[in-house]
Amino acid sequence: MTFAFDDTDETTQRPRTPPMTEASRLAWLRLIRSENVGPVTFRQLVNHFGSAAAALEALPELARRGGAKARIRIAGTDEVAREAAVAAAFGARFVALGEEDYPARLAEIEGAPPLIALKGGPGVCRRPSVAIVGARNASLAGRKMAALLARGLGEAGFVTVSGLARGIDAAAHEASLDTGTIAVFAGGLDRLYPPENADLAARIVATGGALVSEMPFGWEPRARDFPRRNRLISGISLGVVVVEAALRSGSLHTARFAADQGREVFAVPGSPLDPRAEGTNDLIRNGATLVATAAHVVEGLTPIVGRRFVAPAASEPGGDLDRPVDVADTTRRRVVEALGPTPVGVDELMRATGARPGELQLILMELAIAGRLERHAGGRVSLL
Repeated sequence: MTFAFDDTDETTQRPRTPPMTEASRLAWLRLIRSENVGPVTFRQLVNHFGSAAAALEALPELARRGGAKARIRIAGTDEVAREAAVAAAFGARFVALGEEDYPARLAEIEGAPPLIALKGGPGVCRRPSVAIVGARNASLAGRKMAALLARGLGEAGFVTVSGLARGIDAAAHEASLDTGTIAVFAGGLDRLYPPENADLAARIVATGGALVSEMPFGWEPRARDFPRRNRLISGISLGVVVVEAALRSGSLHTARFAADQGREVFAVPGSPLDPRAEGTNDLIRNGATLVATAAHVVEGLTPIVGRRFVAPAASEPGGDLDRPVDVADTTRRRVVEALGPTPVGVDELMRATGARPGELQLILMELAIAGRLERHAGGRVSLL
């Protein structure tokens, strides 16, 4: 089965909005590069204050009210201008959430990065894609299977997404160079890992594929950055295919992110005697779709490909009607006392404390900026 897709991906509807100005883009970059501002907090700040520039001005007072012990670091204009210059010299650019070249499906996920660094053909990010991930120490059969799947999915019109790692990732990218592939980095785009795949990364760009990262230029990837990368791999994609994976592996993290994001999860079965198949076999046992050919993946994705959704606009979002400038100290104390190390849902917190939605959002923003709040999947929060 083959689908005919153009670069606009007809499954996506994008509102007609004015393009983002460069001043707004740099303000977004300053805000997301500031201390304790993650994607969810970024979105709440811009919604609440109306723009990234206004949110930047409010950060010191928010941190103070949230109980910060010291001044938080706010990214300066010169700092982000230098990063933008490095990106331009590298041949990359920053694409904002909702802009045409921002991966459409990624915009749907909770905590979508407000800005991504993108190098390569922008059209590839507008097309339906499937992630193929697996073991770094992959078997010869595993690498061959990844290549067959990537080639078959490419012929059916899908872009292949992976993490440019050794083994399964590299095999999937290599096999999909002619049909479109996206490599997602755990560090900055100028900090390729592993270095041995530099030639492959160059060929991805040369053949119209793309390199993507949410991390700053110059950022060396650490172990804890790879799960962040994995959520982007699954977020960009309609589904995730796991070819080989041990029981404790990053590939299974990607599959879990996919399930949380409402993506389809596929797994290639393997020998029970091979530790590299324990994770994939366990996925199948727990409900993942067993696949042996690209046609099986296409069959599973067919109902989704035709489903339309509205991607968010590129302009800075407006704030909620309930936008308090401050809240009473008694309300703030009730919320902080109700929080603890166990994650709770925001709705539950609202019912327990009697705080209005706007009040609670402001208090949680203050705690987040002060470095005292941890966010969890499903919109739950806990106190650090």
